[in-house]
Amino acid sequence: MLTIYGIKNCDTMKKALKWLTENGIEHTFHDYRKAGLTRQMLLGWEAQLGWELLVNKRGTTWRKFDDEVKQKMNSENSIDVMLENEAVIKRPLLDLGDGRLELGFKAERYAELFL
Repeated sequence: MLTIYGIKNCDTMKKALKWLTENGIEHTFHDYRKAGLTRQMLLGWEAQLGWELLVNKRGTTWRKFDDEVKQKMNSENSIDVMLENEAVIKRPLLDLGDGRLELGFKAERYAELFL
């Protein structure tokens, strides 16, 4: 079963959820602000994608961090930062249910994956 992770009020999430619904793709939505995240989940995502892709460096949460936090971010401390600041995680994140993850939303890419 496809699971899409993110934050409900994010514009990109809204586009992705709308696309999935309009194209009849069954999915479960996991709002990690409400349902939470575990260290184990983030470790798995980080192992497959790398912290550099998981951390959204273009978002407002990243921009609010002190320069010291930004400069010292690495694979060892990124999990703690993401657990404390869920909004810094790039979204949406799709767990395709077969061990593959897909990060971000582009209608063309979703069409390749599902249609």
